[in-house]
Amino acid sequence: QVQLVESGGGLVQAGGSLRLSCASSGRTFNRRPMGWFRQAPGKEREFVAAISWNGGSSYYADSVKGRFTISRDNSRNLAWLQMNSLKPEDTAVYYCAAGKFYGDSSNYTTSYDYWGQGTQVTVSS
Repeated sequence: QVQLVESGGGLVQAGGSLRLSCASSGRTFNRRPMGWFRQAPGKEREFVAAISWNGGSSYYADSVKGRFTISRDNSRNLAWLQMNSLKPEDTAVYYCAAGKFYGDSSNYTTSYDYWGQGTQVTVSS
């Protein structure tokens, strides 16, 4: 079992930054790829970023490329999403997730077994 808890969300002005954290309990964190997704009201949950089990590879949705950075520290069972140059359209509930395999399908929600409860990010214009 893997339990995930997100933190770090909040209200920020456009152009600002936030750093989301994802803390994991469970012994398999360091063998799992991690992903961040977001869901705005009335919209489907969408992929934001993914990182391989050892942090050696990552990729991003086009909408956040160059602004967001995903990272992890397996010794501390932590993952992060650094969000810079935030825009009002980044407003959503952000979720971290732990998956089984890293690759071309890591942008699909079905590639992940475990999910956190989400943290709200609101960007004002």
